[in-house]
Amino acid sequence: MSSSAFVSVVDDDESVRESLPALLRELGYVVEVYASAEEFLVSDRARDTRCLILDIFLRGMTASEFIRELADRRLAVPTIFITAHSDEELRSRLLSEGAVECLFKPFSDTALIAALDAAFRIQRLH
Repeated sequence: MSSSAFVSVVDDDESVRESLPALLRELGYVVEVYASAEEFLVSDRARDTRCLILDIFLRGMTASEFIRELADRRLAVPTIFITAHSDEELRSRLLSEGAVECLFKPFSDTALIAALDAAFRIQRLH
């Protein structure tokens, strides 16, 4: 599998860190998993990430702080937000700020695949 299909998942929920990567690997993606934004940022794979799946409500650094840090580091990574908190206003704001998608947990495989397809289309344009 090429590095162009490299996905990083950042979620502090252990069950998500176990189940989501298994699905992504089934779909043919190379996946790394991180329990926090900080863990991702210090990893040697941050620059290789072609799509980021990010829980909105992380312990430690907030998702907004994390996205600002990515921008400061000039890491333009298409981002799919995931959250257990169904908040359409937040979803709209994130999409207007450049998120590829914001999926409410539990989300369908179909919704995730559509979001990944959109993220990799964006990635190819850059």
